Amino acid sequence: MCLYKSTYEMQVPFHDLDPMNVVWHGNYIKYLEQARCDMLSKLNYGYFDMLKDNYAYPVAKMNTKFIKPAQFGDVLLIDTELTEIEPSITIKYIIYNKSTSEKIFEGMTMQIGVNVKTRESVYTA
Repeated sequence: MCLYKSTYEMQVPFHDLDPMNVVWHGNYIKYLEQARCDMLSKLNYGYFDMLKDNYAYPVAKMNTKFIKPAQFGDVLLIDTELTEIEPSITIKYIIYNKSTSEKIFEGMTMQIGVNVKTRESVYTA
């Protein structure tokens, strides 16, 4: 079930390329984080808000599927879809190349609540 959907746009910087002149696979995780922060900001509940409530939400599980490589200068559209907030935060991601409309990546993250003071998980499932 989709609880909220957002799109984040970014351009691939030169320093994210690997020796094959495509985006190094690890940088896609950074792109997901940027899109996730953008979505949380649009929801007016970012990481600083979570900390004020005494919670952090570290990533506990991640799935990735690399479909096509992104290259320097490509403009990427990262669709984020919040699908679950209890007992964990689950977000699905799809990355598109804006100029070709091709899907180049799919992913999912599951984040669990942790009490900042005690460092204990509040995840119950």
